Amino acid sequence: MVVPPLVIRTHASGGDFGRLRAEFALPESFGPDVLAEAEAAVLDPLAAAGEREDATGLPFVTIDPPGSKDLDQAMLLERTVHGFRVHYAIADLAVFVPPGGALDREARRRGQTLYLPDGNVPLHPPVLSEGAASLLPGEVRPAVLWTIDVGEDGALAGTRVRRALVRSTEQFDYEGVQATLDAGCPHPSVAALPELGRLRREWAVRRGALELQLPEQEITGDVDGGWVLARRPRTAVDAWNAELSLLTGMAAARIMIEAGVGVLRTLPPAEPDSVEWLRRSAAAGGLSWPPETTVSEFLSTLDPGQPASMALYADTTRLLRGAGYTVFDGVLPEVVAHAGIGGPYAHVTAPIRRLVDRFATEVCLAVTAGREVPSWVREALAEVPAQMSASDGLAARVERACIDQVEAWVLAERVGQEFAAVVLRAEGTKAEILLEDPPVMAKCTGMRFPEGERITVRLTEVDVEHRKVSFERV
Repeated sequence: MVVPPLVIRTHASGGDFGRLRAEFALPESFGPDVLAEAEAAVLDPLAAAGEREDATGLPFVTIDPPGSKDLDQAMLLERTVHGFRVHYAIADLAVFVPPGGALDREARRRGQTLYLPDGNVPLHPPVLSEGAASLLPGEVRPAVLWTIDVGEDGALAGTRVRRALVRSTEQFDYEGVQATLDAGCPHPSVAALPELGRLRREWAVRRGALELQLPEQEITGDVDGGWVLARRPRTAVDAWNAELSLLTGMAAARIMIEAGVGVLRTLPPAEPDSVEWLRRSAAAGGLSWPPETTVSEFLSTLDPGQPASMALYADTTRLLRGAGYTVFDGVLPEVVAHAGIGGPYAHVTAPIRRLVDRFATEVCLAVTAGREVPSWVREALAEVPAQMSASDGLAARVERACIDQVEAWVLAERVGQEFAAVVLRAEGTKAEILLEDPPVMAKCTGMRFPEGERITVRLTEVDVEHRKVSFERV
């Protein structure tokens, strides 16, 4: 189901996100002490980087959304006799952020970068996040270099992590890489991405990972100052690129578990009753789910473009509730795995944009070098779960509010009109629906909501100020 973007124009009664920023009390800038410390850190970043491996001869490339400047990751993929070798360079934020300093305190307060259509609220000052720490093309940068071997079967075979100097040679976006792969002329550094990506996807299904291919709403600006609301199609490159980050996170989790110290991203397994409920939901939607097939295997067979599949993906989100950060030091926790990923996992690949990655990375570096984990890292770990939980919650609310606001702007002049929609989830006289055009997710009231089927709904009310839209089934 391909829906063209819908462009709306900024008008006098709305069009910017200033009120939303004020509502969530988002910081507008950094304090002078934070900026001063950041400026001092970038005066000579390579001198401050200390001794490290020179990997500037490796042809790293980055893959990010168009226009990105906060580049956390650069990659180089190689086919080997026994499988694949992944060189994954991650921005080394620790070299710029003195423990206990103004930068460190502010990063702990923010937790992560927040992304809004009219500009982000960065975790670190732009002089770092979009400058000296970012793996921009043509620039020598301090990085944490992961070299990960993957066997022919897709399994993690070996890991080496250390500090290095790297130089990215090219900055790509997902669509551009997909186009070169489709045309048969990929950059050599990512030529192995399709084969490795598919192999890791197959391995993910075998280990029980759950991939939910729900439509992703995206907001971008247009050349006339309005906003574009669209469903962003997920390219194969998106999925394969995500597998590299997951691979590195699982390698990091293995290191920390073996050492008995670290911080994991965890999610308890779904209760058997929840899985049985999902099976009944699939049956109600007309989807055939063989008894011997696991949740992961079944989800991997669905066509994400079909309404019944979208409805089941929406239902499956109930199996993924309860994710959090688990810290341990000496005694392993009862739950060390992430049920949605199908194994132990840790965040280490986005330190520019997420607080926890800096601390988890330092644990891995110390452990693999045979050193004690720094005391400042151990002390920080105790506070990380609460800090990340708070910032995750805020990020989710801000993202939803931005989408709700643009949806209200889009629909403001269309009260009373009827729309085609897919029922994603239903409960009694209420349902969550996905409009086909414009690409809006909303609540709807009425009777008899068949999950996974198309219905006609009427827009009954739009409250632009409070970002609310109301529909009823026709």
